[in-house]
Amino acid sequence: MRTSPTLLLIAHGSRDPRHAATVEALVREVRAQRPGLDVATAYLDHCAPRIPQVVRRLAGEPAVAVPLLLNRAFHAKHDIPAALRSAGAGLPVADVLGPDPLLLTALERRLAEAGLATASPATRARTGVVLAAAGSSDPAADAATRALAAAWQRRRGWGAVTVAYASAGGPQVPEALAELRAAGVRRTAVAPYLLAPGLLPDRIADAAEAAGADLLAPVLGAAPEIARLLLRRYAVAAATATGGADGADGADADGAIPGAAARRQVASSAA
Repeated sequence: MRTSPTLLLIAHGSRDPRHAATVEALVREVRAQRPGLDVATAYLDHCAPRIPQVVRRLAGEPAVAVPLLLNRAFHAKHDIPAALRSAGAGLPVADVLGPDPLLLTALERRLAEAGLATASPATRARTGVVLAAAGSSDPAADAATRALAAAWQRRRGWGAVTVAYASAGGPQVPEALAELRAAGVRRTAVAPYLLAPGLLPDRIADAAEAAGADLLAPVLGAAPEIARLLLRRYAVAAATATGGADGADGADADGAIPGAAARRQVASSAA
């Protein structure tokens, strides 16, 4: 008998087939970390199934919507709530993923996979990292990304960490790399702060290559830390919705602070 609500993972969707393939791989990782949990996937756009289809399939069964989003910007504030309302689903909605220390661990995992000795303090001290995000018209979302970058530099002793954007305003990857070189770092790396392949990650990769970055990491993708963070967000939202019962067994006990408290923690640590 199922005792926990369904985790309804809501992804943005893309015309690029690598996007859905990455979401599917992430769902497999979530299921591996939490066997027996019912996980469903819905997309805002481009991919199937869309939110109304999945809501109809759940047919009133308990579920928690978990956005596959890094920042609380327009999609989290408006698109997902509106799509759920339109589908007639009064589901609890979990917080977005970022910022959170687990994201830093996932970023370093990807840098290590690309060949950087991230476990070496000496390597980190002589390396400058571009945290390459999508960018947002929401100032609070971009401020959260910059706060995460500052916290990452201080906690892990990177030579420098600066932010670049693939869209919207702000510095692009070439300008961010030039800033790092002007600061005197000996090696440069570009770490995409994006969850799945697609147009923006390709744009970041092309810019990194053209600007001569020493190393380019893959996107976060189906990293174990992303799955763990999704389960944490789910557990907190489920426990809140049921008064602390259903879903609480999916929470981690490692002292990390989920949700809005994590944003305050990372922002204050970067101050």
